[in-house]
Amino acid sequence: MAVKAKPKAKPKKAVKKIVKKAAPAKKAPAMTCEVCGYRVIVDEACGCVEEHVLLCCNQPMTKS
Repeated sequence: MAVKAKPKAKPKKAVKKIVKKAAPAKKAPAMTCEVCGYRVIVDEACGCVEEHVLLCCNQPMTKS
């Protein structure tokens, strides 16, 4: 009985992955509590003419 040799495997080609550059992060306005350090990031503006005051620890939060 004759033993058959295994066929040689074809070399695989290198696969290039397409890498998309991340969009630059937008600077969202953030408010920080000076007492406890809690931080709020505003995702969407409401469109009001007057500025809203956010309170935390019974004090207004400051823009950071």
